[in-house]
Amino acid sequence: MSEWVHSRYVRHLADTTVGGRPVRIDLGVRRLYCQNPACSKVTFAEQVPGLTMRYQRRTPLLQELVEAVGVVLAGRGGARMLSILGIALSRSAVLSQLMRVPLPPLVTPRVLGVDDFALYGDTYGTLLVDATTRLPLTLWEGRDAEQLSRWLREHPGVEVACRDGSLTYRQGIAAGAPDAVQVSDRFHLWQGLSRRVQDIAAAHRGCLTAALPAPDSAGPEPTGTGEVGAGEVDGPAVQHARRLFEAVQALAGTGRSHSSVARELGLDRRTVRKYVRARTWQEIIRRAPRRPSTLDPYLDYLQQRWDEGERNAVILHQELVGKGYLGHYQRVKMALAPLRRGLPLDEPRERPPSPREAARWIITGPDRHGLQTAERLHRLLEHCPELRLTHGLVREFAAMLDTRDATPLPDWLERLASSGLAPLTGIAAALREDQHAVAQGITTPHNSGVNEGRITDVKLQKRMMGGRAGVPLLRHRVVLLARLRRRYATRPANDPG
Repeated sequence: MSEWVHSRYVRHLADTTVGGRPVRIDLGVRRLYCQNPACSKVTFAEQVPGLTMRYQRRTPLLQELVEAVGVVLAGRGGARMLSILGIALSRSAVLSQLMRVPLPPLVTPRVLGVDDFALYGDTYGTLLVDATTRLPLTLWEGRDAEQLSRWLREHPGVEVACRDGSLTYRQGIAAGAPDAVQVSDRFHLWQGLSRRVQDIAAAHRGCLTAALPAPDSAGPEPTGTGEVGAGEVDGPAVQHARRLFEAVQALAGTGRSHSSVARELGLDRRTVRKYVRARTWQEIIRRAPRRPSTLDPYLDYLQQRWDEGERNAVILHQELVGKGYLGHYQRVKMALAPLRRGLPLDEPRERPPSPREAARWIITGPDRHGLQTAERLHRLLEHCPELRLTHGLVREFAAMLDTRDATPLPDWLERLASSGLAPLTGIAAALREDQHAVAQGITTPHNSGVNEGRITDVKLQKRMMGGRAGVPLLRHRVVLLARLRRRYATRPANDPG
């Protein structure tokens, strides 16, 4: 302690606004002599606890506000918010104050979550999360095994590591924390299997029409091959479709890629893919079945009024509105178009499921199927043995996840490998290499749900900064923002501090 006064001077401190007006505190302080002969400082300024800080022209209350706004809104957004609060500060100053905030001391977690995220373009980053406290620990650019293993060696004590099926993270954890138990996340396991199911459904898309109910014997027979009427065969659209189909099939048959064929023919790559997947040129020009609409219950009334001689679409629309129709007049006008050409009304027809829809039927539990979906799935599985085998294997894996029992896993992987379906064979080989982590993902309560939530938050903060921020700033905001939320979420509502 020192009482030897050297001089006095006035400090000007900015404080939080009062009634929307800026506040400046003029504080008279003393400069004192240091009486410690071993100290290199000759004089020092006294500090008032709770009001002043060294080398700071803001009160601690205002400084805390500036730092909190910087954490939540970063540079430009933070400067605008502070301007609304009556505090003039540039975006660069807000970012400077944010980067001066020290990160909390890193405590090695018992359960670690590891996941990657898209940083920009083809560049990815790695995020580490404490799965117990649900708080982010750190992040860095890149997702290679060496970085992860180095961090684990520098922070020993991790007992459980939750990750997806990434080979990179598997190798990094094994090298940096060989005693840690690796857990392959069950959501990623189910997601990977679901993608293979969709690939199988796409490879057997010819079977998907079997999901449609059998046509009524009294009605007209649908053309399963997609053949068009004789009046349409010589049309220019049909001739163009036939020529393109033959040209695309001829080039694709030589083993060339879709992009190469598209460049040579001057077509879009998606158009080439559609022509390659088609079995006949008739499939290209086949009219897609009309989807059901709100007008369907009134089609019989429209036919009746047409037979009675009413041709005005406006009058018919008004009559339908009186009967409870809520649709637009244009839909009624389009529905009458076939009648004006002497054709019957266009009745809605059920569409065959897409590969994605068929895959969703297979991976969804039977107890969550509606009656119509269950019937369509039953017809599809009866017609296609490959999809029936896939459905059985998917339900077996779902049972393992539901019961948290990995005992059937080796036998299930054996049947998966011997299924004869390339997508399932490929995933079986990958799961066998990571079988211990897969079993842990099935049986233990640990998962990567916390990682996914934090990745969503990282992407939000990255987009708020317009992609111009560097990794250090992103790391600062992600780590500090999570703790700021936790701090104010746990504070009692009647706590004024």
